[in-house]
Amino acid sequence: MAQILDPLPSKSSNPIICCYINATSQIQIAKISNIPNWYFERVVFPGQRLVFESVIGALMEVHTGALASSILSDTIPCDRLQINESPYSSICETKNSVARSVNLSPRLTSPSKSRQVLSRVD
Repeated sequence: MAQILDPLPSKSSNPIICCYINATSQIQIAKISNIPNWYFERVVFPGQRLVFESVIGALMEVHTGALASSILSDTIPCDRLQINESPYSSICETKNSVARSVNLSPRLTSPSKSRQVLSRVD
């Protein structure tokens, strides 16, 4: 995943893909500042899904904004926000403003009755 503005430090090994969803009705600031030589900060609008690359050990601070101030709402270890990279294997889901990985079953094929109907149309 390319992060043109804030690339991970070149010595970072095993980057992880993370997902955070702002499940509140307020604008939030997601910030990671505990990794040497790297600073990550993004505005996350209500309902927005933020997918980003990080390293294990990073802590994401979530600041909830008011007009001229913000309050530190939560600090989440990025390994708790990690998602799988394979298609259809995971999806972000939130509970109390925290994204977590959920495994999905493979897509089911159409029932045999639908196949019969489709073959008659052809």
